Amino acid sequence: MTLQQTIAEYLKYTGQKGLDISAALIDCDGVLYDSMKYHTQAWVKLMKKNGIKCTRDEFYELEGMTGSEIIKMKFKTGAGKNITDDEAKALYGVKTRYFHELGEAPVMPGAKRVLEALKDHNIERVLVTGSQQDSLLERIEKDFPGLFGEAKVTGHDVRKGKPNPEPFLKGMNKAEKKANQCLVIENAPLGVQAAHAAGCFTIGVTTGPIPEKDLYKAGADLVYKNMDELAAALPSLLVALSMIKA
Repeated sequence: MTLQQTIAEYLKYTGQKGLDISAALIDCDGVLYDSMKYHTQAWVKLMKKNGIKCTRDEFYELEGMTGSEIIKMKFKTGAGKNITDDEAKALYGVKTRYFHELGEAPVMPGAKRVLEALKDHNIERVLVTGSQQDSLLERIEKDFPGLFGEAKVTGHDVRKGKPNPEPFLKGMNKAEKKANQCLVIENAPLGVQAAHAAGCFTIGVTTGPIPEKDLYKAGADLVYKNMDELAAALPSLLVALSMIKA
């Protein structure tokens, strides 16, 4: 499918008359940081310590949900336990400790180039993540100086995490944009589903073990192999999107 056909498909299924991209809603884990390998390892350790059988692949699939949502779901299905909010908060604190013990997650190759390309085209950059990992969120200004504004949505700000569209709807609201003014950059199926449900033009990147076909199946309009490939394609993509005015 050509880029023009992809854009036409987006307009068709959203009912939009055109695009006026002026903001990018950007995920954190697996997009800005190569951190999912640490998150999945920490999740498995937490679950196994509590007698819940699981694999790391399960948590790649669950990426985008808030930590509390994951804990409540896994304890219910894996151990038949109903976890309270306070218990979930305490267990998430343990998972956070396990995450920290694995060392500092590296910046994702190509992430800074993507942000710089967006800035060069006057596209506002808004962080939209299910993460509640404060240590990682606090690194963003240091690692990407001047490339993000104040507007952000984290796992602390939502009642329902991805795949519910709430995080992206809140991101759009904070940026004071409509759906056809936003593109989303995501690496996980649940995040892609949430962005698609919010009506945004959705870009997937396969920075982990989730295959390209799964991101398309979740609703991605375009999928790139990694952030470097997206960075190389972004200038021409933004020009093409800017030509589809209502």
